[in-house]
Amino acid sequence: MEEISLKAQQLFSIGNFNVTNGLFLTLIVSLILITFSIIIRSKVKLIPGKLQGAAEMGIEALLDLMKSTLGSMEAAEKYFPLIASIFIFILTSNLLGIFPGVGSLVLHEEGGGVVPLFRSPAADLNFTLAFAVISVIVTNIIGMVSVGLFAHLGKFFNFKGPIEFFIGILELISEIAKTISLTFRLFGNVFAGEVLLTIISFLVPYFVPLPFLFLEIFVGLIQAFIFAMITLVSISLHTAVHGEEHEH
Repeated sequence: MEEISLKAQQLFSIGNFNVTNGLFLTLIVSLILITFSIIIRSKVKLIPGKLQGAAEMGIEALLDLMKSTLGSMEAAEKYFPLIASIFIFILTSNLLGIFPGVGSLVLHEEGGGVVPLFRSPAADLNFTLAFAVISVIVTNIIGMVSVGLFAHLGKFFNFKGPIEFFIGILELISEIAKTISLTFRLFGNVFAGEVLLTIISFLVPYFVPLPFLFLEIFVGLIQAFIFAMITLVSISLHTAVHGEEHEH
């Protein structure tokens, strides 16, 4: 049975920088998405075909969802690249991580052990932590740009009174808690799915794992969607709601 490791395993080093199997698949996902986007950009037509039509329907559905959250199509179009990028990148990473045959590609170590060449990026805590930090920092920067630096920071550091100060501290703690929640929710679900598929494939290696594979595809889709939506709601809170307070 393949060894189940909580942390991503090292493949090789570049100087003092260790390249793990999770990071390696992250680079592969990045190259695939960059290449795919360049190809798609060159094939966009005024009269869409079936594939382009389906993509445009997906884009319109996401824009409508963002409009209902942010309150205007202008804001939805403005922040669409961020939300769509987060969703597509995490979803692609999750799907490639459980793609049949990916786990069978291994490197043999000197001690006789084997290390999978690829590992689902979200099963590496570094990946989910990086995305969570990016999400929280970027949404706060958007809030600063939208309502002003001091107006936004006043949400966390309010010295008008003891109650306002306490509420500000709670808001600051909630941002830290959001980072932790985003990190461990995505990591926990994807890692648990990876472990489940590994165990089921070892015990019953043929057709029985298929339902669990489809379940993990669904979980990967839902987790990517949740991560993107939490980021979207954060943007809404830091711009629309806080902006209304700023106007008053």
